[in-house]
Amino acid sequence: MLCDGLGRPLRFKLTAGQRHDNLTAKALLEGFKAEAVLADRAYDNNDLRKTITDMNAEAVIPSTRSRKVPIPHDKTIYKLRNRIERCFNKLKHFRRFATRYDRRADYSLAFVHLAAICIWLR
Repeated sequence: MLCDGLGRPLRFKLTAGQRHDNLTAKALLEGFKAEAVLADRAYDNNDLRKTITDMNAEAVIPSTRSRKVPIPHDKTIYKLRNRIERCFNKLKHFRRFATRYDRRADYSLAFVHLAAICIWLR
């Protein structure tokens, strides 16, 4: 999921439960304009960093411990990363989203869109 600076949802990509979001992050950022992209260290890979640089944005992603040469990041901006967590929390206030009642992907995605509309209208 992609959210704005106020923690409101912008874009979604539904994936299987066991699939890492890192594989779809590039597709979410496609055609998007931002000054900075904040993500946790699980998203630290060169391909995603190149995509962010190509959008003329700053990649605020801490390096993984296994990276031989750590890439510095702006720690002040990184503190704002909690907004994506807040966005997920807002979505989880909708019981249907939190308990995963829907068995079909299209129903789940439709409800996520409906919940996002409700969040934007608040």
